[in-house]
Amino acid sequence: MAEAAQERTERATPRRLEEARRKGQLPRSPELTTAAVVLIAAGALHLLGAHVVTQLHGLMRSSFALTRADVLDEGRIVPLLATRLLEALQACAPILGLTLLAALVAPLALGGWNFSFAALTPDFARLSPLNGLKRIVSLRGAVELGKAFAKFALIALVAVLLLWSKSRELLALGSEPMEQAMAHAALLSSNALVMLAACLGLIAAVDVPWQRWQFSRQLRMTRQEIREEFKEHEGSPEVKGRIRRLQQEVARRRMMKEVPKADVVVVNPTHFAVALRYDEQRMRAPQVVAKGVDEVAARIRAVADEHRVPVFEAPPLARALHRAVPLGGEIPASLYVAVAQVLTYVYQLRSSHESGAAPPQPPRIDTTLDETPP
Repeated sequence: MAEAAQERTERATPRRLEEARRKGQLPRSPELTTAAVVLIAAGALHLLGAHVVTQLHGLMRSSFALTRADVLDEGRIVPLLATRLLEALQACAPILGLTLLAALVAPLALGGWNFSFAALTPDFARLSPLNGLKRIVSLRGAVELGKAFAKFALIALVAVLLLWSKSRELLALGSEPMEQAMAHAALLSSNALVMLAACLGLIAAVDVPWQRWQFSRQLRMTRQEIREEFKEHEGSPEVKGRIRRLQQEVARRRMMKEVPKADVVVVNPTHFAVALRYDEQRMRAPQVVAKGVDEVAARIRAVADEHRVPVFEAPPLARALHRAVPLGGEIPASLYVAVAQVLTYVYQLRSSHESGAAPPQPPRIDTTLDETPP
């Protein structure tokens, strides 16, 4: 059972895939890149071949039109040769540029571009003959060997058929004028490259799914690895619980600092406590600045008594406020009348204390407030 639990049966997590990408591990298909490069080269040769051939033909005519002094003077023939080579390179630059662009863009089709310094780090394990032998006799090595034989056989068959079908045209090139022969040769080459690209495309159609499957299989994880990654990323339950308790304690302390600023604390008399504050200039309705049950309620009452904040016993209202209003939220319209009665009583009580008049009678709060929906 322990061995079965350690089997790599689970798909790689996004974090594992990102880590592999940072290390330069991506699915790659050399056959897809080769097919794309050959196909683009064939297309470029087919479209631009005539123009390139004309430039090369003119370059050949001018290169062989040398005087006796040019040939015998080393100081003149070497710079002239370098100039002609540069001109030939410029003539072929469009085809070479498109081919280079295809080699850079083709990997985007599978895995995308990725630059990783980790991939540049020397891996001396690859120099081990034993590891090399393991790679050769592995399933991947067998597939690569079979793919190489299949590619060689397919390309060789296409090459033989192409040479057989075009043999007369190839032999007739020697009897054609130079410029016409060069253009004809470019056309034959582009057709041959198109057929070669088609063969490589067939191989790539098999190789791409194989490379994706092999990459996915290589990054598979055990259930234990997934659990460890989750624990490392999200944190252990014990640590998360401690952080949550600390956050609650900080929030509770911050809430207790608001109790001395409250206008009244509505209680039930021991289980619930809700502190209300109302500023007519800044608030649309009274707000709940602190609330709690049991021990927290007792602490709110103690802070309120310490700072002489009025405490009003109204069990239905206390339960309704605690259930319906979040901390820092405004009371709902359904509680406006009841809260207004309590605040009016508090203001009258404060005024009576200042003037020495008889205290007002506490208001009677509707007992159906306990049914207020949250």
